[in-house]
Amino acid sequence: MNFEGLDPGLAEYAPAMHSALDPVLDAHLNPSLLQNVELDPEGVALEALPVQESVHIMEGVYSELHSVVAEVGVPVSVSHFDLHEEMLWVGSHGGHATSFFGPALERYSSFQVNGGDDIRQIQSMENGILFLTKNNLKYMARGGLIIFDYLLDESEDMHSLLLTDSSTLLVGGLQNHILEIDLNTVQETQKYAVETPGVTIMRQTNRFFFCGHTSGKVSLRDLRTFKVEHEFDAFTGSLSDFDVHGNLLASCGFSSRLTGLACDRFLKVYDLRMMRAITPLQVHVDPAFLRFIPTYTSRLAIISQSGQCQFCEPTGLANPADIFHVNPVGPLLMTFDVSASKQALAFGDSEGCVHLWTDSPEPSFNPYSRETEFALPCLVDSLPPLDWSQDLLPLSLIPVPLTTDTLLSDWPAANSAPAPRRAPPVDAEILRTMKKVGFIGYAPNPRTRLRNQIPYRLKELDSEFDSFSQVTESPIGREEEPHLHMVSKKYRKVTIKYSKLGLEDFDFKHYNKTLFAGLEPHIPNAYCNCMIQVLYFLEPVRCLIQNHLCQKEFCLACELGFLFHMLDLSRGDPCQGSNFLRAFRTIPEASALGLILADSDEASGKGSLARLIQRWNRFILTQLHQDMQELEVPQAYRGAGGSSFCSSGDSVIGQLFSCEMENCSLCRCGSETVRASSTLLFTLSYPEDKTGKNYDFAQVLKRSICLEQNTQAWCDNCEKYQPTIQTRNIRHLPDILVINCEVNSSKEADFWRMQAEFAFKMAIKKHGGEISKNKEFALADWKELGSPDGILICPSIEELKNVWLPFSIRMKMTKNKGLDVCNWTDGDEVQWGPARAEEEHGVYVYDLMATVVHILDSRTGGSLVAHIKVGETYHQRKEGVTHQQWYLFNDFLIEPIDKHEAVQFDMNWKVPAILYYVKRNLNSRYNLNIKNPIEPNVLLAEASLARKQRKTHTTFIPLMLNEMPQVGDLVGLDAEFVTLNEEEAELRSDGTKSTIKPSQMSVARITCVRGQGPNEGIPFIDDYISTQEQVVDYLTQYSGIKPGDLDAKISSKHLTTLKSTYLKLRFLIDIGVKFVGHGLQKDFRVINLMVPKDQVLDTVYLFHMPRKRMISLRFLAWYFLDLKIQGETHDSIEDARTALQLYRKYLELSKNGTEPESFHKVLKGLYEKGRKMDWKVPEPEGQTSPKNAAVFSSVLAL
Repeated sequence: MNFEGLDPGLAEYAPAMHSALDPVLDAHLNPSLLQNVELDPEGVALEALPVQESVHIMEGVYSELHSVVAEVGVPVSVSHFDLHEEMLWVGSHGGHATSFFGPALERYSSFQVNGGDDIRQIQSMENGILFLTKNNLKYMARGGLIIFDYLLDESEDMHSLLLTDSSTLLVGGLQNHILEIDLNTVQETQKYAVETPGVTIMRQTNRFFFCGHTSGKVSLRDLRTFKVEHEFDAFTGSLSDFDVHGNLLASCGFSSRLTGLACDRFLKVYDLRMMRAITPLQVHVDPAFLRFIPTYTSRLAIISQSGQCQFCEPTGLANPADIFHVNPVGPLLMTFDVSASKQALAFGDSEGCVHLWTDSPEPSFNPYSRETEFALPCLVDSLPPLDWSQDLLPLSLIPVPLTTDTLLSDWPAANSAPAPRRAPPVDAEILRTMKKVGFIGYAPNPRTRLRNQIPYRLKELDSEFDSFSQVTESPIGREEEPHLHMVSKKYRKVTIKYSKLGLEDFDFKHYNKTLFAGLEPHIPNAYCNCMIQVLYFLEPVRCLIQNHLCQKEFCLACELGFLFHMLDLSRGDPCQGSNFLRAFRTIPEASALGLILADSDEASGKGSLARLIQRWNRFILTQLHQDMQELEVPQAYRGAGGSSFCSSGDSVIGQLFSCEMENCSLCRCGSETVRASSTLLFTLSYPEDKTGKNYDFAQVLKRSICLEQNTQAWCDNCEKYQPTIQTRNIRHLPDILVINCEVNSSKEADFWRMQAEFAFKMAIKKHGGEISKNKEFALADWKELGSPDGILICPSIEELKNVWLPFSIRMKMTKNKGLDVCNWTDGDEVQWGPARAEEEHGVYVYDLMATVVHILDSRTGGSLVAHIKVGETYHQRKEGVTHQQWYLFNDFLIEPIDKHEAVQFDMNWKVPAILYYVKRNLNSRYNLNIKNPIEPNVLLAEASLARKQRKTHTTFIPLMLNEMPQVGDLVGLDAEFVTLNEEEAELRSDGTKSTIKPSQMSVARITCVRGQGPNEGIPFIDDYISTQEQVVDYLTQYSGIKPGDLDAKISSKHLTTLKSTYLKLRFLIDIGVKFVGHGLQKDFRVINLMVPKDQVLDTVYLFHMPRKRMISLRFLAWYFLDLKIQGETHDSIEDARTALQLYRKYLELSKNGTEPESFHKVLKGLYEKGRKMDWKVPEPEGQTSPKNAAVFSSVLAL
């Protein structure tokens, strides 16, 4: 509705309305109006309201049925009958919504929609209610919960909305466009230009959209293109309301007079068949609202703001006898609506009252309304009377509140120690006579004990009981899951135990006593951690990846290089591949190959992890190969192409892993087709031999590389499909031989198990011993096995079991394009000569470098671990020693192992998945120098991704060339985050909370401020990070990030990619600056950066006493700097600048760290003051913050 022609005094409704409230309200005001309404204590008392007698309703004639107060003294701005339930919705000028149920207008729900703007239109939907305010569209459940909150541009002034279908909405207002919004994605899909601005009313028929304008025009628009088809100049002043029914359009409004706008008593009626006006309809009231009420005829209801209502036919004459009066409590009627059944009319007045008029005593609002869901009533149990004279009366009949204090009836602690009862073993007689039907065992009762009575021997059972490794007494399930007790402890899936401090008190050193870095497993799709470690410990791959840098936002090679850099810097602390896995989830091919696991599937172990990691292995090699081939030297990141790895032809990944193949297809007609191809890895193909023949691993490998198979293929000579023999020959051997084992069924597992048994027997014979199937050898029997001179001795029988895989293989290219493969041992080098000398003749020795295995454990869903032979260069960098050693990598558990353990596969629980063989002396073939590809120009000015970002919104000044940071320079840093996945936790029986999986955070804003120089305190980085992942919580109260800030379409911030900002921080770390901030450990963890400890100055630790609580930045700023910060929300510029000032204060108080005792006294005073204040900052009278400092004016001047 347009309010331009109304009484101008209505704008100041609040004081005028309240002053007009007399002690006795209007006689027509029913006391039921004030149900659940609290009046102002200085206002009207409820006892002063007279009770109105019941009104008799005459059938077919509209009469007032009920009146109720929605919000005392606040005008009603809109009313709406719910189209799905028997409810009436009312919105007020104060942004409050109230719903009433049924004709009795029982209050159903009441909640605040907007804090400052009035509600301008309400639309009911299947699952909730849409509320439109000035520049906000909110979808809420009928109980008041927010489903979505869509913020429009601040310059918008919306007045009307129209639901065109179940998921599309049109929103119009005083601007020159109409927005189309998709309710499924909550995104703006179209913006239609409007020639005549000011669309305040919208209607729809099966032919047109109708738009009513503030200029007095009504435009008819096409349903598909939204183009204007026709336009009516209804009124010269302004349009008040219009409605459409059938072929008629009726409108009311204001005409221009010499004294201004005047309400026109002629309704303009238009025939939509001929698109012209018919005879205007003169009425006897000042029309402000009108609606068609087509029951028996197409009659119109015309309502004036003073409360007069007249019914008439649009093509007839208005009769003064058809006028009735609505008695509003306030002076004006503000809103009017008609129910879908046409049985009820709703009026809202300027004093917050709602009047319901109906044409029957028991009306219904809709023809077919669904049942309304009500909240459960509060049930108060009636307590039975207690007779205190009865000694046996149970006192538990008296309800006692939950308390943590000691009760009088509590047992002494010495008598109430928990003693859990362990289940006793099942009687041996029962196990002997039991018969299984399915998974249920049946046995006769031996009657050795009384029924339902079992003796417990707690001490004996406790001493023998091991909850983790005990084998079940019952044979049920032993055959199906024999591995439950077999998995060695270090191979079991490791999990992080989270406390209220998060990860700070978790002892990672217990799992990793080396200086190599593990990887955390709690991130989605972290099943590939073991393969990341394998690639990292391939020296040429590590150097190549770290030298790579390109402009692609989601480049796996770049992110892997950043992760490798973190693994280089870490001194035993675990890292996390969150940024790499984030980029991995955005690759379409990864999703198409089924490599992206849902959280539930990953936790439950659904699907085969072995197949998954083998597909991932093929995918990552292919993706890295493509990324290297697409490498071009970008202008923004100069230096990326300076690596010695770059070549003009194939990528270095291709040089390392690619193997040139020749595929030959021979038809039975004699026609032969040859084509060349290349592959980055091989898949083992097992022989179809059921006789139990003995095979060397080299034989199976050669069969898999030079594959020969019969298949149907097209023959150009025969011009039809023919049986053909397809063979594959190798032209060139790779430097790194990658093998997928493909042990995906019991058939392949039995083959490995059988070949390991053959190898076991052959090893025994080789060492001079014999073994029979039924004979068990003692460990002492093996001491004398070996050669007479003692050169080669087998230390124990355990090292020979379950071994089929050789540590080295020898491969030779023959002259007729053939391939010879054989197992290679160190003793063979004496016979054949050094491997280096034979390379000149096309003979190469490959050494086993890594094995990736699948651990079968039904309790945890299984896991993936890697055995890796870590080379000399890694030990030299980390530990300063030169040697090689095999290690087990199980996420963040890293442990040195014997080399035989890397090739032992007990197929009951340890299944091989991937093998990596590398050419001997591989590192000497490549230049392993790493040149940092990140250059200083990453800190210079860059364009924002946001379309609406303007210079006036700039909050930082980029660094100039003469301001480039040097070693030791101070940089204030702060970051804000949003939540991608909520925390998963469980409540224990003792009431404590246990975190199962922490919330997944994503960085949303990063700010860096200058720490010295004339521009100290002025930010040079203030980047909002664009995200493509769904945000579940913007944490606006703590981060200052609002919905839309990270969306490039509507954001007005300086929006960048995570990679762009990450490069800036990496450059600052590499150059050697010192970061000053508060709680930087969490910031760097979420950003996924590894920063040396000597480059971090964290005020949370500078102002901390051992075994005391950490102190917030807000309290420190108030105590030391007399600053009131973080009033309503957090701001990263404010926090970073405050941390810098606190560090300066620390240097001042501690005399640059030379007087720790005097500073300790300062800290004691700080903690004493904090305890007195309960660590809360007093409410500010006039809030001051670093934002108001003079240094910030230069930023705002931009």
